[in-house]
Amino acid sequence: MGRLEGKTALVTGAFGGIGSAITARFVAEGARVVANDLPGADPRPSDRADGRVVTHLADHTSEPQVMDMMERVRAELGGLDILVNNAFAAFNDTEIATLEEADWDRTLAACLKGPFLCTKHAIPLLKEGGGGSIVSISSVNALRAVSETAYSAAKGGLISMMRLVAADYAEFNIRSNVICPGTIATRASLGYWEQFPAGFDELKRMYPLGRIGEPEDVAQYTLFLASDESRWVTGTVHTIDGGLMGGTKLGIR
Repeated sequence: MGRLEGKTALVTGAFGGIGSAITARFVAEGARVVANDLPGADPRPSDRADGRVVTHLADHTSEPQVMDMMERVRAELGGLDILVNNAFAAFNDTEIATLEEADWDRTLAACLKGPFLCTKHAIPLLKEGGGGSIVSISSVNALRAVSETAYSAAKGGLISMMRLVAADYAEFNIRSNVICPGTIATRASLGYWEQFPAGFDELKRMYPLGRIGEPEDVAQYTLFLASDESRWVTGTVHTIDGGLMGGTKLGIR
């Protein structure tokens, strides 16, 4: 019997590297998954697995579209047990003195407004089912200065918001936790670093475990926080970063 047998989950940004890995992992553990991504997004094969995945294309920064999506979850699947706030984007993000207001607004919408709306409209469904788990994907950018002003600010705000959710809705058995990954080997990140191979080698040396993360590393920990194995865990922040936040070995002898 799978660790999520009988559970229904909604995963935003489900067609990207991390979202696709989470979707596949949840399906393998017996969950039914509503895989959300933007209109026009291209599902991966794993997102069609075993008839357990329902694709719902919608903009998670649009309240009417989020409300329609939650109503479909209630009507077609009977409720919701797990929400994974995974969708994000960063638009032309730079240091603050050169950051354009429009890029700030778009990044904050994708990384913070979207999780706000999805959480807001998922909570009634979670209450109806007697509780559940919300897992939000932040970033080590929220915990240390590594450039990307708007993205880092949004991911820091996500941590604060989801801690409040944990405190406000614990009485309803709704748990809320946050994962902060380091660099993950997705198509987007690897495509970026192909332009800077020397920088990529330097980046990998920053991680004490000697490599950047894989989407499955995040998916496995998301599974733990989504499952009943973490039933006494809420309001917490978990780094999945190959030791990056713990410290970097300088190699000086």
